[in-house]
Amino acid sequence: MIRRNLTHVLALAVLGLGTSLWAQTGTTDAQGDRKDLRTDRRDIKNDRKDARADRRDLNKDRIDRNQDRRDINKDQRDIAKDRRERNQDLKNGNKAAAAAEQKDINHDKRDVAHDRRDLRADKRDIKHDRKDLRSDRKYIKGDKRDIHKDRRDLRRDRKG
Repeated sequence: MIRRNLTHVLALAVLGLGTSLWAQTGTTDAQGDRKDLRTDRRDIKNDRKDARADRRDLNKDRIDRNQDRRDINKDQRDIAKDRRERNQDLKNGNKAAAAAEQKDINHDKRDVAHDRRDLRADKRDIKHDRKDLRSDRKYIKGDKRDIHKDRRDLRRDRKG
């Protein structure tokens, strides 16, 4: 009976000693905090780079949207001018010139439809880029918060 208890006590002592040695040989809390700090700095750098790219995309999409609006306005002015000319040609009895003007009107209508599709796509891209930029800013804020916590932990580790 004593042997069995003795083996249990010895096994418990060996396991306890092994556990305490294993815990001491691992990385210290300060090393882990330094590693976290490095990864957070790397993350914030990548998030800022991503946010800059999103801002660039957003500006390009806004430029495209404005250009499409200008194209639509120009095509609508052309349609109005061509209609006036077609009506004048029909009034004067010049059916060939009126047919040419109608062909130009139809071409301008196709351009307007194409520009409107582009405008919708640009608006969709702008909405997507705004949402992406907002999430990037949120990630940057979280990384800044993590850096602050890691610095505070390092300071506490040094002071003991």
